Amino acid sequence: MTGTAWKLLGWARAFPKTPYFSVLFGDTSQQTLEKARAARAKGFRAAKFGWGPFGHGSVQADEEQLTAAREGLGQDGVLLVDAGTVWNTDVERARKVLPALQRVRATWLEEPFASRALDEYRALSLDSGAVGLAGGEGSHNFFMARHMIDHAGLKYVQIDAGRIGGISVAKDVADYASANGVTYVNHTFTSHLALSASLQPYAGLQAHDICEYPAEPKQLALDITRDHLLPDGNGQVTVPDRPGLGMEVNLAGLRPYLVDTEIRVKGRTLYRTPQL
Repeated sequence: MTGTAWKLLGWARAFPKTPYFSVLFGDTSQQTLEKARAARAKGFRAAKFGWGPFGHGSVQADEEQLTAAREGLGQDGVLLVDAGTVWNTDVERARKVLPALQRVRATWLEEPFASRALDEYRALSLDSGAVGLAGGEGSHNFFMARHMIDHAGLKYVQIDAGRIGGISVAKDVADYASANGVTYVNHTFTSHLALSASLQPYAGLQAHDICEYPAEPKQLALDITRDHLLPDGNGQVTVPDRPGLGMEVNLAGLRPYLVDTEIRVKGRTLYRTPQL
């Protein structure tokens, strides 16, 4: 590939995105408060809290977690909540948390139900008000994503370019979402190489400005590339305007992770650890 990926997809320019700091809810609301404050201290205006104890206990416990997240993030912060499919198909249990989500002004509630529970998504969306429903990361082809957009009442569709079939398919979803009034969001949490790939499909959609960001990556994820997409002075990230994904793989950085391996079948070598 000699051209810039997002230009090859047809975008005239790449717009900056607002990255969100993605963390688990703390075991206690005090821990959640501290995590939210830490996100702001690192320069993130948006943060997503998910999983942990959320949805597993009482509604009051969920409310305390949400209140702590809002307090730590500040009144001007963008608060996102990931339920991690905790309610499966229990719409009534999910409804009980909506008042608290609305009170703390959560931008979205992500994956309240199993990914194929389209009727349940739709039912909850009718009561969620300003709190948009988000989902779609489990889509492994265009049609699954389209069904979520058409039938789940989503305001945000989250697409993993690696899972759905590549950057081009993800771009098809971004186009379809934009045409149908749904905001496209990337799904990625590993390396900056994966981050760049996930931003390409919607680089040219100015209004679709939220992006998931690997805020606490493993060291391997950092060592994969020489380049890293760091937030600018406005706290935003922009996909590079360089050939391909705009990232340089760091071969020297990968050498310490190589494991000497050989796979042989009937005397024939099918795989051998490459030399870097």
